[in-house]
Amino acid sequence: MKIQRAFKKIILLVVLLAICFFALAPIFIYAYFAPDLVSKEAIMNNNNKGILLYDRFGRPFFKFYEAKEKIPVSLSEVPLYFQEAIIATEDKDFYKHPGFSAPAIIRAFYFNLLERNIEYGASTITQQLVKNSLLKPEKSFFRKYQEIILAFEIERLYTKKEILEMYLNSIYFGEGATGIGTATQVYFGKSVKDLTIAESALLTGILPAPSQYSPISGNVQKALALQRRVLRKMLEQKYITPTQEKEAKLQNIHIAKAKNLINVQGIHFALMVRDKLLQTYSEQELAMSGFKIITTLNLDWQAFAQDVVYGNVQRLAPNGVSNAAAVVIDPKTSEILALVGSVDWENPSFGKINMAITPRQSGSAFKPLVYAKAFEERKITPSTILKDVPTTFENNYKPKDYDGYYRGNMLPRRALANSINIASVEVMRRVEVENILSFAKSLGITSLKDPSNYGLSLVLGTGEVPLVELTNAYAVFANSGYFNAPVAILKIENKLDETIYVSHTSSQKVLDGNVAFLISSILSDNTARQEIFGNALTINRPAAVKTGTTENYKDALTIGYTPTLVVGVWVGNSDNKPMDQIAGSLGAAPIWAALMMEFSKNSSIEQFEKPPDIQSAYICNYNGLKARISTSSAYLEYFLPGTVPLKFCDGSLSKTPNLKDLQTLQFTPSPIFSSPTPQSTLN
Repeated sequence: MKIQRAFKKIILLVVLLAICFFALAPIFIYAYFAPDLVSKEAIMNNNNKGILLYDRFGRPFFKFYEAKEKIPVSLSEVPLYFQEAIIATEDKDFYKHPGFSAPAIIRAFYFNLLERNIEYGASTITQQLVKNSLLKPEKSFFRKYQEIILAFEIERLYTKKEILEMYLNSIYFGEGATGIGTATQVYFGKSVKDLTIAESALLTGILPAPSQYSPISGNVQKALALQRRVLRKMLEQKYITPTQEKEAKLQNIHIAKAKNLINVQGIHFALMVRDKLLQTYSEQELAMSGFKIITTLNLDWQAFAQDVVYGNVQRLAPNGVSNAAAVVIDPKTSEILALVGSVDWENPSFGKINMAITPRQSGSAFKPLVYAKAFEERKITPSTILKDVPTTFENNYKPKDYDGYYRGNMLPRRALANSINIASVEVMRRVEVENILSFAKSLGITSLKDPSNYGLSLVLGTGEVPLVELTNAYAVFANSGYFNAPVAILKIENKLDETIYVSHTSSQKVLDGNVAFLISSILSDNTARQEIFGNALTINRPAAVKTGTTENYKDALTIGYTPTLVVGVWVGNSDNKPMDQIAGSLGAAPIWAALMMEFSKNSSIEQFEKPPDIQSAYICNYNGLKARISTSSAYLEYFLPGTVPLKFCDGSLSKTPNLKDLQTLQFTPSPIFSSPTPQSTLN
């Protein structure tokens, strides 16, 4: 009984505290915001803050929602049908409620509890005015409570027409236009009083995401679809007649031409940051936020990357190359240090397409993922014999090597380093498609989903993967098997200079570190890949690197890394037009090498550190068994624990390896392949 009485007292205390809070909170809220409520001008002057992006060293480089010169208008200047379009779409009971809608709030509260987040806002026009002009852009139940209290107070202080006038003069319409007076000039080059019903519906329709739906720089077809939705609502609420709706749909609207951007550095990267923010905030909230965002970008590296990409595309233009993209990532944190989405933002055909995040076939650049999974599952070891001979796999699949040669038996190091297709398909067959897709997902690759869409050819890069995701997957090899999601934002400060977000690295182990070392060892072996690539991928320091070329030369890639830097490059045409025999080693590799050497020039030369569990042994290149000494047909190979061959090349049985002795062995470059074949550039 004592416990029950104590529990009842606690419940009563909580109820009393809640009553006191909700009784006193409005007083404190009003007192805090009172200076901002004294006039319409004071309310509206709290917005128009925009967003400023800085690079990682605090240098500003991009601004969003930068306000154009504001053209204030009185409500009497705004056509009645524009006012009605706004009310029909945003708040049909505007002239009836006291600033908030109790049924809508209860309904939204119910759905928010179901979803366990603050997603359904139920905001009236008055609440939107409060949210955009007076409050911080965050989602919480207390913020919603503040919004309701202040909306009620504004309704007490001002008439409905005054509130609607403030709303129309403060809402963000995209293209830097805040307020209806500015928006009509920006979009149509006319005065607000000359707006037609069709134009009114168009401007109203784009409000949920004005940059995305802007008929100037966004999706015109979507903007027109939203216009028709607004017209339908106006018809349903009897603001227009069926004849007016039909005429508005047929009206040919003249849209002003887009102005040249002031921002020129890292445009695609900046848009990625904005899109990330839009996952949390509405565009109206962002436009009024005053956010200062410290990004991961290094402006110096960005400028150099843009110049290198531009110069190489110009060099390759005679070979049918028009575009390229590049991504530079810190593998320890997955922070994006530079990102080039296309060679020229101003190009009318493809400049606005961010090829760094557009899924494309990856060619042989996908092979290291398959070999990594095969090593981890012990489906192969570095001494497994793979066959490069004419082979028919299931479903009558008959892969060929890019140069038409067949090399017979080979070991995984030779097969992966030289990108041998038939041997790689055999590795894929052993691992199976479903396992590879699951592994790719753990590495952050989101575009490969339904296993029924893929077959054994997936190992040859027939699946479409965004460059930024594939480059970040390679970061897992550089980071000893740990995955971090790509990071573009380090810190966010609001307009009150309060820090509201700080990035925290959250690493997840997705691959055995020993396996990551095996892949790095193979991909950084300059001697092993000379058979096909010669010195095309060799730079002034140890670097693991893989190229990729897709069918008909539609895509050329090179992705490579050191322990502290990952660079991925794509070269091709955004419209999938084939290039003129430009492979990864010819098109993307020169860009990769230039970026890698420039961004590493002030760093010490690093080796890929061998994990303590890795075993090593000399093996014969013709059968994968142990060699007693290094010879012209034997080389030092690394193995996962317990996978070192037990037999010598002559067939005699080896004793159990002495790990201490094996770890003292040193690699001496020597001829690995007994029967070299002509070099091929298709890789």
